Amino acid sequence: MSDPDFNDSTLIEHLVELRARLVRGLMGLGVVLLALLPFSRTLYTHLATPLVSQLPAGQSMIATNPAGAFFAPLKLTFFTALFVAVPWLLYQAWAFVAPGLYAREKRLAVPLLGSAVALFYLAVRSPTFWYCRRCSIF
Repeated sequence: MSDPDFNDSTLIEHLVELRARLVRGLMGLGVVLLALLPFSRTLYTHLATPLVSQLPAGQSMIATNPAGAFFAPLKLTFFTALFVAVPWLLYQAWAFVAPGLYAREKRLAVPLLGSAVALFYLAVRSPTFWYCRRCSIF
């Protein structure tokens, strides 16, 4: 613990910092969600197009509960906003954890964080091209 950047913080100071980081992360998610809300119907239509194209002629999708037609696009918009905000949320987590790491640990964690973001988007993108295309053929 001879690191010159090391400073002792109390439990309350850590909790205040954690709360600040959580609030910043949620505010960033909220900003992205508010930016995407006007496009919620467009997002839903874009996602449902492959399914609707496989329906028999003259058929359309129906809502199985009264609020389903309203909440389905909103849920999709929320998860899209979460998808877009992942780098910001990971940065907030990193900004909270990084002051407690040694320089050697930070050097190891930075490539890990970058690869985590890249692999997250790759993992989300792969099923879209592989499984959804195969399911539409079925």
